[in-house]
Parts: sequence; structure tokens; C-alpha cells
Amino acid sequence: MNKKFDSKIRIAARKVMNDEKSLSEVIRGLASEKPKIKYQSGKILMFLSQENPKMLYPKWDSFVDLLNNENTFMKSIGIIIISNLTRTDTKNKFDKIFDKFYKLLNDESMITAANLAGYSGMIGQAKPELQTKITNSLLSIDKTHHSPECKNIIKGKAILSLGEYFEQAKDKKKIIQFVKRESKNTRSATRKKAERFLKKWDKGCL
Repeated sequence: MNKKFDSKIRIAARKVMNDEKSLSEVIRGLASEKPKIKYQSGKILMFLSQENPKMLYPKWDSFVDLLNNENTFMKSIGIIIISNLTRTDTKNKFDKIFDKFYKLLNDESMITAANLAGYSGMIGQAKPELQTKITNSLLSIDKTHHSPECKNIIKGKAILSLGEYFEQAKDKKKIIQFVKRESKNTRSATRKKAERFLKKWDKGCL
């Protein structure tokens, strides 16, 4: 799942690439009391994590800290950056924060949970050894506190993510059963995602 960024963010991010001093300044900007600086810093770092994850990997702990942020947008920035960094996680740092990370499916904000579900496909591809744990987490959305309609939105994101690593997944039967249930989802967009998933993948898995 790649996020699109406007030209101003892309230009600013490219100026930071390969410049440790500038990168440190942008990371400090995450803690700025000025919303404009805080959010622009976050967007630059999201772009960098997508385009050059190896550059940000040494700063891993700074992004894990964002998961504790009370600001929903900043928390989502942490989720997106960490998801991107799993592609270069040579020290298996994500494994150590897995429970903390996926606990956010039950975050007070639906936006946080939806972002997490939506980026789980990337993590599943990068971390095949964690696919079963990721699948079990995504299939437990009904156990969260979110309203029925919010759960339906999150499930739609989850279905897309499950499709990203389904071919390598060991839990195909369980996934297919989940998606078949959601093919009757009351939310049209989620129902269509489920139907497309089944059209592509339901080929004798049961």
C-alpha cells in the first residue's frame, strides 16, 4: 500500500535524503508545538519511509514513540512509517513491538485502526513468519469496541491487506471463511472488496 504525496512534500523530502543533520531536524519537528511543522515533518518522514526505508531505520525508536501519541494523526504517522520500515527490519525490531502495535486495532479512533489494518498487507509481505499472527489480529476486528459501521470500514481495509499476502499465507481456509462472511457485509464498499478477493483467490481453498 503506497501513499500519495503532493509535490511540495516530495521536494522537501528529497532535500533531506542523505543529509543526517536535516533528517534530525525533521524528526525533532514531530514534537513541535506548531501544528504546521509537526504535520509537515510527519508527511516528509512518511514519504522517506516509503522511498528510502533504510535511511530511517536507525531512527526506529523515534517512530515507535509515536504509537503512544494522543494525537490520532501522529499515531497514524507512526503506524505508516513503522509498516514501511518492516521492509528493511534486519534486526527484527518489529517482532518485539508486535503486541503493542496490533493493540491499536482497538484504539479509540477508527482512523488509527483503519490505517493499521490497511498497512498490514505490507507487513505480512515483509514478515512472512508473522503472517499467522497478523491474520489472527485482522480476523478479530469484531472483538474491538468500534461501532458496527466502523468495524465494516476496518474490515474492508483488512480484506485488501489479506489479499496482499494471501498467496503465501498458511491460513488460507480461515481467511477465505472470513472474506466469505464479509461478502454479505452491509457496507457496499466492503462487500465489493470481499467479492473481488473471492473472485481472485477462492479457487478450491476449502
